[in-house]
Amino acid sequence: MLHRVVRLIDRLRGDAYDDRPVGGGFHLWWQGIVADPADPITACEVTIEVLREPQVSALYFWAMQMSFLDGHGHQSGSAHIGLQWNRRHSNSRAVNWGGYAQASDVTSILEGSRSSLPSAPDDRNTRDYPWRSAAPYRLAVRRSERGWLGSVTDVERSSTVEIRELFAGGDRLGGFVVWSELFCAGTDPRSSVRWSRPIVHHASGHTQSAAAMTATYPGGAQWRRLDTRVDSVGITQLTDCRRLTPHQTALTLPPIG
Repeated sequence: MLHRVVRLIDRLRGDAYDDRPVGGGFHLWWQGIVADPADPITACEVTIEVLREPQVSALYFWAMQMSFLDGHGHQSGSAHIGLQWNRRHSNSRAVNWGGYAQASDVTSILEGSRSSLPSAPDDRNTRDYPWRSAAPYRLAVRRSERGWLGSVTDVERSSTVEIRELFAGGDRLGGFVVWSELFCAGTDPRSSVRWSRPIVHHASGHTQSAAAMTATYPGGAQWRRLDTRVDSVGITQLTDCRRLTPHQTALTLPPIG
């Protein structure tokens, strides 16, 4: 009886309760990046650590997203670069660099160069990549000859892999955000990922660091046990835990040493 009452309250609040695992993304929107029309942002980067890897076979995707813009603010698409827990790939570990010509149309997939990384299912956007739990990786995107080049650096081993180029227009970047996209159940065992050192580079060589990130969560009762927390290194997104940070909270990043 109590379970039915909870579901009714959820629906009255506008939450779409569903026992089945469905995709849910929670985001950290970068704050404090100042665009300069005369000095476009031509690169961005962030460090990711999968502190606690998933324990189920569902897809988990952790990524940095940005938009491709011209000098008039017109958008030429958006893309995301990140690590995946993906059972279709070797040891469930992969890296992705892909996007859309129109952000609202998931069929408008951007074309790109062929990646040198292998891919068990031969997915052009997602490639096998043997990331390690609790190890830092630097995700980076920069302007290249044919579009935008995505790369991932194993910080501990000082090893950088160029994933591929995306053939997208625009001469500058904007709309920076990192996120966790989950296709598990909200009650699956806890996983966590930490983000740190979000930086953009201008054409002049000037750099800026995001001062804070604003946390947002998906609706639905099954996602109420997502949380976002700050520590001495960065900001961590967690599943299956008590929520301490409310929706739309701006979290100050620790200073970059």
